[in-house]
This record gives sequence, structure tokens and C-alpha cells, in this order.
Amino acid sequence: MKKTILLSATACLFSIGIAAKAANALDVPAAVKQSLAKKYPNATKVTWEKEKGNYEANWGGKSGEDTSVTFTPKGEFVEEVDAIPVNQLPPAVFDYIKTNYKGAKVKEAGRVTDAAGKKMFEAEIKGKDLLFDEKGKFLKVD
Repeated sequence: MKKTILLSATACLFSIGIAAKAANALDVPAAVKQSLAKKYPNATKVTWEKEKGNYEANWGGKSGEDTSVTFTPKGEFVEEVDAIPVNQLPPAVFDYIKTNYKGAKVKEAGRVTDAAGKKMFEAEIKGKDLLFDEKGKFLKVD
């Protein structure tokens, strides 16, 4: 009887684990994976997220997110974000945050390059990504 209960409990937990894994799996289109492999052949240990209908690949560094790139579902490149130390943001970024988000701290920072080659900076504060031009002028909340 104890064996039957133990086997039933084990089977149940195993099934729950498989279902949870399937629920968390992201079905990344082949075109997106192919675009990543072509543009970033050295990207390893890639994790995927879905963001605003697009697919974001993350890899590198201790956090696994030193580089992130975004592609449309058809595999078209949208942007690349490379993590940078917060102190590498232009001084104007900190001035803007101090004025508009009193007491907020920059959690993460990145150097953004969009599909047209336009360079920007990204500062994450209070769960929002703020975008700035190369000189630190505020552009928008992303």
C-alpha cells in the first residue's frame, strides 16, 4: 500500500513538473532562431523572452543577460542592448532622473543600437526603461 501511494505521488509530481516546464517553454519561430544564429554565431546559452510581440534573446556574463537582441516574429532584427556599468551613462541621464524621478536609482544600464544603427542609452528605474540619446537627452519611456 505504501509503495502504491509513493508511486502515485511520484508520478503526480513528475506530471506536474512536465506540465510546468511546457507552460514556461517559449515557442520561438525558426526564422527568429535562424536570424540570431546568422547575426550572432557565437551566442551561447541563449534564453528567450517574448516582449511586445517580438522575441528577445539574452546571453553572456554572469547574469546571462549582458547582451540582448530583439527580433520580430519573422526574424527581422529590431535592436541590440549591451549591458554597461551604470556609471557609464552620460551625466545628463542622472540629471534627468534626479529631476523627474526623485530618489530613484538606476537598476541597470545598457547601450542600445537599433536596426537603423541609431545609438542610444537605456536606464532601468522603477521597472521602466528610459531611453536617452548619445548625449543623455531623454527620448522616451520604452
